[in-house]
Amino acid sequence: MSDTIMSNGINTAYRLDGPEDAPVVMFSNSLMCTYSMWDSQVSDISANFRMLRYDTRGHGGTDVAPDPYSIDQFADDAHGVMQALGINRTHFIGLSLGGLIGQRLATKYPNSLMSMVLCDTGSLMPTQEAWSERIRIAETDGMSGIADPMLARWLTEGFHKRDPDEVDRVRHMILGTNVNGFIRCCKAIKATDLTAQLGDISISTSVVYGAQDPLAGPSKAVHEGIAGSKCVVIDNAGHLPNLEQTDIFNKTMLEHLNRHS
Repeated sequence: MSDTIMSNGINTAYRLDGPEDAPVVMFSNSLMCTYSMWDSQVSDISANFRMLRYDTRGHGGTDVAPDPYSIDQFADDAHGVMQALGINRTHFIGLSLGGLIGQRLATKYPNSLMSMVLCDTGSLMPTQEAWSERIRIAETDGMSGIADPMLARWLTEGFHKRDPDEVDRVRHMILGTNVNGFIRCCKAIKATDLTAQLGDISISTSVVYGAQDPLAGPSKAVHEGIAGSKCVVIDNAGHLPNLEQTDIFNKTMLEHLNRHS
């Protein structure tokens, strides 16, 4: 089912799939993506789990709220979705910005999480200059100035050749992102540094990332900062391993979820 719900003062788009009585797994998407970025996970995950996807504020069907945005606000949004739906505890899977959100959830609302998978993310997203440049381009050229450079960064050259239709689907998500929502999220990411909080995370965590992702280094640092976390590197994948290596990614997610359910 697809719907909207009031969460932390904004209308939030969400979708639920899978058995109503199964353990809940909450998915949080990357910047410039909607919850449809997880479409390739639905069949495998929702067979035995209740899959909850939602759009981050400023994205997709969720409200573009006024400035300022912050990582605490993003965590409050996610927790608010859970509260509004009557979900007390969930597994959490977040990619990129979604991974930042997961890190803050784990320290701000630790009792709400059963386990966590942090994908292709960092505790501090490099670099300040890069985020300032993205904001400048978006203000000048809109999302059309962002799409192609980001696609080249996110997806490997081999995937561009192998599956141009899927690349176009990601391009469509990027171009469909509200410019103000993107800029406000960029400002929030630019201001976020959760490195000092990694040692406070006690949730059972797996860190998963594509070997060719520019964020491979920051992702490894997140793994090293969270005591007892498991690390899985997916070969032949960039920033979106859930799309480039769907079978391996889904197997990794299910192994994690089955281990902690």
